[in-house]
Amino acid sequence: MKKIFVITLVALISFVTIDLQAKNLWAFLTYATFNSPEGPYIETYLSVAGNTVKFIKKDNGKFQATVNILMTFKQNNDIKAFKKYELFSPEIGDTLKTDFNFVDQQRFSLPNGSYDFEIQLSDQNNPAQPVPYNQSLTVDFPSDKPVFSDIELVKSYTQSLSVNDLAKSGFDLIPYTYTFYSQNESKLIFYAELYNMEKTLGKEQKFLLSWYIESFENNIRLHEYSKAKKEITKEVNVFLSEINIDNLASGNYNLVLEARDQQNALVASKKIFFQRMNPKAQMTLSEIQATNIANTFAEKIMNADTLKEYISCTYPIATGIEKVFIRTSLKTSDLKTRQQFLYNFWVSRDANDPEKAWLAYKDQVYKVQINFGTPVKKGYQTDRGRVYLEYGPPNTRSTQYNEPSNYPYEIWQYYTLNNGQRNKKFVFYSPDMVTSDFILLHSDAIGEVNNPRWKIDLRSRIYSTRDMQDTQVIKAWGDFEEDYWDLPN
Repeated sequence: MKKIFVITLVALISFVTIDLQAKNLWAFLTYATFNSPEGPYIETYLSVAGNTVKFIKKDNGKFQATVNILMTFKQNNDIKAFKKYELFSPEIGDTLKTDFNFVDQQRFSLPNGSYDFEIQLSDQNNPAQPVPYNQSLTVDFPSDKPVFSDIELVKSYTQSLSVNDLAKSGFDLIPYTYTFYSQNESKLIFYAELYNMEKTLGKEQKFLLSWYIESFENNIRLHEYSKAKKEITKEVNVFLSEINIDNLASGNYNLVLEARDQQNALVASKKIFFQRMNPKAQMTLSEIQATNIANTFAEKIMNADTLKEYISCTYPIATGIEKVFIRTSLKTSDLKTRQQFLYNFWVSRDANDPEKAWLAYKDQVYKVQINFGTPVKKGYQTDRGRVYLEYGPPNTRSTQYNEPSNYPYEIWQYYTLNNGQRNKKFVFYSPDMVTSDFILLHSDAIGEVNNPRWKIDLRSRIYSTRDMQDTQVIKAWGDFEEDYWDLPN
């Protein structure tokens, strides 16, 4: 049986999430690195979907599934740590009630350095040759400067009542093994450790520890999800806290931790990427209507329809809650509220000169309209226009409109995105071949459409497959999608 392992999200730090999929087994893996007096270690958190494994009846009449797991950490092909074991599901009495996940946590001691991490999974009751998934990782805890551990997302926690191998700082933590929060999740709970503050700042010195949520695409800090507290330096400063995300709008975000000294200089920071889906989120209009727009550029725009268009075109770069306003409240808002929203939008991006920021963006919207507008869509409403406005012009843009087998397509490459990602690519295609509305088919950038079957979909006008696991096509004469993906020009 063929298995496919797909990376869906990779955080900006070493906390990584991996979606492990196979035809008959689905699992989700995260891991995080920590330090201790005995040396650095890595923790892995694995969640297996119960409805994707086979349950076998036991002698006691209950049913149980078993997953075979092999984790290996190598340096230059030398095995530095490994574990081969069986993960047992909870016992159940009804195999029709398998809509649950069962979680496994492991810990490995690993000195500072770079490693090749390999994991193999297979369903013991549905035998198949496991296909390994490989991921590079780095363990790096310097001894001479403040540094955070990775941030561990937590489902729930209690104080430890006994000594056990997996407890941390007196807490038993149940890991949250995803970086996706649905509307049913109202809290974001997290755990981290801060090392070497006492060694760097001195014993019992005060410092400021802050944590906040920022927009992933443009790193705009969401002040309503921002907190701080004074701390005293210790050998290890332990941090376990939570943020109420009940009204956090759908979108891509970073959770950020910062430590600052008494002069407010940043001495350590760490962030982790997560996604939120929350259609019930609402922007409080009173927050907008409290904005003072006297003698500002926004106050001078007196046409309600013009304001509506100016606000609508900011959608590609808006934060989650700003998009909620644009989608739900813009049509019914009055002139002054629109003025206040537009001004507040640009103040949050450039407090010193919001008008200059707006005019620069407005110029980009004009360019997008000229280059990507269609008879039925404005430029900023198209996928190419949205990507251009969000990330800027690509460093390379490969255009192929007349290949024998493929739909017309473009591949854009960015050497560095504005959120720090490097060497990211976007594939757009035009399946209707008429309107010039190129749809985003695939990207390897975090938070974007990730479609392992993009080559098949690109060639779907002449080629199809019934196997949904297939991701490759036979190379055809005159088609260069693989070449332009590998080496855009």
